[in-house]
Amino acid sequence: MPATDIEPLHEEEALGKAYDARLMRRLLRYLRPYRWWVALGVFGLLLIALLELIGPYLTKVALDQAIPQGDYGLLATLAAVFFGSLLLAFALEYGQQILTTWLGQKIMFDLRREIFAHIQKQGLAFFDRNPVGRLMTRVTNDVEVLNQLFSSGIVTVFGDVFTLVFIVGVMLWMDWQLALVAFAVMPFVILVAFLFRKKVRDAYRDIRVLLARLNSFLQERITGVSVVQLFGREEGTVDRFAVINDDHLRAHLRSIRYYALFFPAIELLTTLALALILVYGGGRMIEGTVSVGVVTAFLMYARRFFRPIEDLSEKYNMLQGAMASSERIFRLLDTTPVIEDRTETTTLPEPGRGEIEFRDVWFAYQKTGDGEWDWVLKGVSFRARPGEHLAVVGHTGAGKTTLISLLMRFYEPQKGEILFDGVPIQNVPQKALRERIGLVLQDVYLFSRSVEHNIRLGRDDIDDERVLRAAARVGADRHIARLPAGYEEPLGERGASLSVGQRQLLSFARALAFDPLVLVLDEATSSVDSELEAQIQDALEKLMEGRTSLVIAHRLSTIQNADRILVFHHGELREHGTHAELLAYGGIYARLHELQFAPA
Repeated sequence: MPATDIEPLHEEEALGKAYDARLMRRLLRYLRPYRWWVALGVFGLLLIALLELIGPYLTKVALDQAIPQGDYGLLATLAAVFFGSLLLAFALEYGQQILTTWLGQKIMFDLRREIFAHIQKQGLAFFDRNPVGRLMTRVTNDVEVLNQLFSSGIVTVFGDVFTLVFIVGVMLWMDWQLALVAFAVMPFVILVAFLFRKKVRDAYRDIRVLLARLNSFLQERITGVSVVQLFGREEGTVDRFAVINDDHLRAHLRSIRYYALFFPAIELLTTLALALILVYGGGRMIEGTVSVGVVTAFLMYARRFFRPIEDLSEKYNMLQGAMASSERIFRLLDTTPVIEDRTETTTLPEPGRGEIEFRDVWFAYQKTGDGEWDWVLKGVSFRARPGEHLAVVGHTGAGKTTLISLLMRFYEPQKGEILFDGVPIQNVPQKALRERIGLVLQDVYLFSRSVEHNIRLGRDDIDDERVLRAAARVGADRHIARLPAGYEEPLGERGASLSVGQRQLLSFARALAFDPLVLVLDEATSSVDSELEAQIQDALEKLMEGRTSLVIAHRLSTIQNADRILVFHHGELREHGTHAELLAYGGIYARLHELQFAPA
């Protein structure tokens, strides 16, 4: 299979224009807080460019005046001035390097913080469309590219421009005819630079495309390594990785080949310019119309003149990458959160009662091919009274989990409204709403920090006693006590060092520590064995006293004591009542119950 068939391309692989004035203006805004430091850096570059002129000019004076006249004093003075200029240039370049690197790091810090904060504000629909790997690339790789632009590009390019302008000015001032001869190779330099930029641009694009494929393949195969090993696909996976890796290597080697041609070509043209200076300048020296000092200074200036041209060609490629990265970053930053708090919000009543009401709620994640909404929930209406224990059951895809997502304002319904304590939740700040709801999901997410951190999640108002009490109430304390460091035991990625049941218990302890007014359990015991399930059920019975609770479950045995059971079918609320009432009714719930408890 060819490499192009292995992984699909994504939008982030595309390269935009080499220079985009609109994007550059947005990038330069990040320099505003440090504008005085930028001004200092530009001033330093100006001084460094001026110091570049001193050495060749002092050489001219030494050859034309001090040596012919045997003036040792003047020669010593020239040497001292030259040495002093070198020391000053060293100090300035050291400070310049520190300053530009500091600027790049500060801007990278500000930009990463802004991107991360923006991502945190996005709703779940945003993450449905944007894979984690893509978002990580925005925060890491793309920001790093911009760091290179700010630390080695935007500011330092002034040094190259200043050097070119000053050298051209001095050479024209010293002898304009000899200067024109030296610049005769410039059309060829421009042609070589143009061809180099075009070729490297293509190679750079291929490298980014193949790197994206490489990262995508690695992320997917490492995440799914258990499946690869289970079905014995290690060798095939290695072979596919080798194909992509080889293409990536070839693209890099192609770019290296272009660099290997470009720099010797510039060096060849530089040597040609020096030869022209020697031939033309030597002839005029014989005629007595130009001094040896002027020709020597021109040779030195010509050598320094072509060095910034090479640097500018490098910075062009850096600019090209920065434009592509900035376009992707700003596209992300311009993404408006689908769910935002309104300008005028409503405060939930204090103390809260924990009443939940759905009023004719219709919801769809997307539209069908003919432009109609593909409804997941259809006209759902029910009310959970304060302190009531409500259970939600139904076949897979009936819309049970969608209820929770709407209640938490992860999504918003297309029709109808949801009320919390009599207040429409779209009028309530998201943080205020979610502070009153404790959610425990089937797929438990634990961070790779300590047990205590995973229960507290960094909240300062949850003290150690509250953490211990929450763990004890769900019976997690016995499992934590077996860990080598107890509550300080660091967990692996996603709590890999714990069993499924232990992770589920920690998620319960986390919910309890936050002391919610409403408790929502989404298939919370589906991955727990019978012994742990009995332990959790005992703790939950005590926990749910006086709290409104909404429990989604596949195991009907866990919700038989619920005050009411809501039965969903194809997005509609088809039945509701107690366990006994629904069995007597003989409808969907009775069939579900029969399927689960029928003798084998």
